[in-house]
Amino acid sequence: MKKCSKDLFWSDPSWTNDPYLSPFKPIIRSRFEKALAAAEKLKNKNPWAKIANYHEIFGLHRDKKGWVFREWAPNATAMFILTPANNWEKHSAWEVKGPDPKGIFEARFPDGFFRHEQLYRLKVVWDGGEGDRIPTAATRVIQDSTTYIFNAQVWAPDQPYRWQSESPKLSTGPLLIYEAHAGMALEEGRVGTWREFADYILPKVIDAGYNTLQMMAIQEHPYYGSFGYHVSSFFAPSSRFGTPDDFRYLVDTAHQAGIRVLMDIVHS
Repeated sequence: MKKCSKDLFWSDPSWTNDPYLSPFKPIIRSRFEKALAAAEKLKNKNPWAKIANYHEIFGLHRDKKGWVFREWAPNATAMFILTPANNWEKHSAWEVKGPDPKGIFEARFPDGFFRHEQLYRLKVVWDGGEGDRIPTAATRVIQDSTTYIFNAQVWAPDQPYRWQSESPKLSTGPLLIYEAHAGMALEEGRVGTWREFADYILPKVIDAGYNTLQMMAIQEHPYYGSFGYHVSSFFAPSSRFGTPDDFRYLVDTAHQAGIRVLMDIVHS
């Protein structure tokens, strides 16, 4: 499609290339028209930056008063943080109050309630049931190697990562893009890491004359074979390739070499 237009979409000959889609044409049309309507509604309100920075408001954050946690869950009736400190059980001291009229749950906790690398998840209660959930704005999610259960993890080291390239000098010329997957970049038959990519693969990318790096499978995804397309946590760099600081190291190393870094984002 050259333009986001209903008429262009349904008159496009490519639509007839897959006859198996024909029975689903009404629901596809409905969803497409709703998407267009939503885009039109948002067009003049400029909310995209706020949406992209969702994790700066929601999720777990540390400030001068201690910790604050927020989650948007308009259909929930109650919410608790589960963690080893409360034996993974609902406890009033760990309740997240809400929802407010906008569907937001919020709670403040003393500084000692959370520590670096502590695991946690949510117990969300709704009319007729309850279940465990990963916070939507989690910035670090890891999988237990024995139970295979995923949990959010606090990432608040005593010494935060210090960027070496605060204002990188990036090329203003045409983009020469090298698309890569950190886990599959090594010649060895194993999953590579962010740091290994930065140390061993990035120099080859630079020597080949590329000025832009497009990284696949950054967002956390439970199934490695999905190539990063089954996204589960939009704001968490995949833990199977290393820590958030390891990912920062990769971006930082690229920026120091004048390489722009793009994320292959998947809205699944």
